[in-house]
Amino acid sequence: MRAALFLLLVGCSAEPSDTADACADLPELTYENWGEGFLTENCQGCHASTTDNRYYAPESVVFDTVEDAWSWRERILTRAVDKDPSPMPPAGGVLEDDLQRLIWWLECGEEGS
Repeated sequence: MRAALFLLLVGCSAEPSDTADACADLPELTYENWGEGFLTENCQGCHASTTDNRYYAPESVVFDTVEDAWSWRERILTRAVDKDPSPMPPAGGVLEDDLQRLIWWLECGEEGS
């Protein structure tokens, strides 16, 4: 489902195997120029190792560093983009443009960037 959503969001009719081509004309998004701000604003309230109240977020699921984010890449995409079984963040509020950028970053970015 995510591959289809990704291709729909980039406006490409390519097959999922053409992901590299679909990424060619997208802006370069990295943890430094976009991901860190997104995670701070939308995820760190529950998923920072230093947060006082994790609101039942598992202790092991933290997004303090770029390495943390990339290690949870598949789960982040599933919970934030696919919205199944339950969406993240639970209160919603993430703009569609930011969800699109999240996909671009984690699907097209270089791991660890």
